Amino acid sequence: MSGFEFLDAVLADAPRVPVKVSSRSFRSAIEEAFIHTYTRSDLEIVLAEELRLPWPIADCKPADEKYKRDVIQGYTGGWDLPRLVALARRMVAELEVTGGLLDDLTALLAEYDRGGGVGTPAKNLIFAAKGPKPELVLRDAVNNDIAIVRNGEFCLVYDQPIPADGLTYSNLIQWWRERQGFADDMSPRAVGLDLHNRLRASLGDNLVELLVFDTYARRYKDGQFDMPALIPQVYLHFDPATQLARRAAGQSGSPLARQRMDFLILFSSRHRVVLEVDGKQHYANGDTANPTLYSEMVAEDRRLRLSGYEVYRFGGAELMKKGADKMVAEFFDQLAERMR
Repeated sequence: MSGFEFLDAVLADAPRVPVKVSSRSFRSAIEEAFIHTYTRSDLEIVLAEELRLPWPIADCKPADEKYKRDVIQGYTGGWDLPRLVALARRMVAELEVTGGLLDDLTALLAEYDRGGGVGTPAKNLIFAAKGPKPELVLRDAVNNDIAIVRNGEFCLVYDQPIPADGLTYSNLIQWWRERQGFADDMSPRAVGLDLHNRLRASLGDNLVELLVFDTYARRYKDGQFDMPALIPQVYLHFDPATQLARRAAGQSGSPLARQRMDFLILFSSRHRVVLEVDGKQHYANGDTANPTLYSEMVAEDRRLRLSGYEVYRFGGAELMKKGADKMVAEFFDQLAERMR
């Protein structure tokens, strides 16, 4: 019996403990799978050539590291949970991992998928609308392919696959460069600023939404664009009829509540965070409380959460207070830390 076969036998007989999803548990399972599946020389080939992971450390090379664990940590050090989950999925799908350790990765992924997140990857991202509602048609209902047949000039459509480890501002900058035809020698910062101005324009003169957007944008300082993007005015549902048309037909309201989300962050292709900024129109008619509006709002929140989204709300009044930008910045710090 070889060493690997013996290890498989031991792992198969070992009692399984309940798996806990965290960055630490995924990192440990990934490291153990690499360490016990590959030799030191093969490990470097798998990481660099098969998985094509970039080596981020400038003052040394992978070959300089003596131990397997140091090589793995050199490639993945500082990765947050969504990136580790994406790597685990690739290992299960693309590599021949030692049996028992493959079971550990598979169990963690199953628990991650069961415990949270949206069940299917994102397909359509229509956002930053700053004019009339776009009119959509199903070009291919079988494949859920949509087309914008009118008012497409007033919104943006991200037409690239959403990366498994989330949609970063770097992804958006590259997409915007290609979409706008900017020269290759135009700096990422300049492209990012142009995109920032376009996204910001979709918020109009809504001061509280602008405060949230600008506070998050300061996180991109010093060219640090490789972090999840804050995407404004994202279409969640589409009702082909306008409110005016429904009233003319004697219908009350829309069958699809909250057609647009104020902000969306894609921490991974399935882990999605929605931010809503509530003005009085969400729960009142003028200065009079409206229980119907409030009940519609909380019902939609429940539906989103049950679908796997996380929903966080800011009250418009709290964003008008002195020091609101600091409060929002602390929220984003805590959210980012929670996602690690």
